Amino acid sequence: MTDEDNMSRQAEEIEALCSIYGNEWNIDSESSYSIQIKEGCHSVTLYIDLPADYPSNSPPMYQLLAPELRNEIKQKIASSLDDVYFENVGETVLYQWIEKVREVLQELSEQPSNEEEAVDTGDNTCVDSNIPMSDYELPQIHHGDVITDRKSVFQGHAASVVTTDQVKQILLKLYENKKIAHATHNIYAYRIFKEDTQSYIQDCEDDGEHQAGGRVLHLLQ
Repeated sequence: MTDEDNMSRQAEEIEALCSIYGNEWNIDSESSYSIQIKEGCHSVTLYIDLPADYPSNSPPMYQLLAPELRNEIKQKIASSLDDVYFENVGETVLYQWIEKVREVLQELSEQPSNEEEAVDTGDNTCVDSNIPMSDYELPQIHHGDVITDRKSVFQGHAASVVTTDQVKQILLKLYENKKIAHATHNIYAYRIFKEDTQSYIQDCEDDGEHQAGGRVLHLLQ
């Protein structure tokens, strides 16, 4: 199949997704897209880049933004997306991917809630997913200098947070920058001290860079 054939199939797929999801489906650039998938008080933002030889030879490239979910849940989602692709090699899979993410979130929402699975607001309750993010105060984000090392470019960002919802806010704000959204690896870590239990809520994301998020978390510790 030629690149022209692939582009034609991509165009048909994107047109279908626009019809199905309406304004929820975002066209970020010529080959980059995103959609926020919500179920209950859980949500995942799926960022997608389509290579020229998708769907015939390559899978879509994707990133998951879900700071309130445990790593094992994010790994389950990633594994499910891989399974969908390998079961449909050569076919378009974006609709199946979106609905698979929704399926995992539905299963999670049906489970008894606990402190680790809830979005933390200081009282172990879920933030109402219908409240606009703008209704929560966005912490100040400090941007580090850009560092170039052996043709790789790095930049750090830091903010003081007191809830996991603020972590999500910060990541969404950073991902508004297309260079950040389409970076090869976006790693992060956070630690939040809870006065009521005298304990920490913490998590990290490697984004494909082995143990990178864990090392940042270790520095925070």
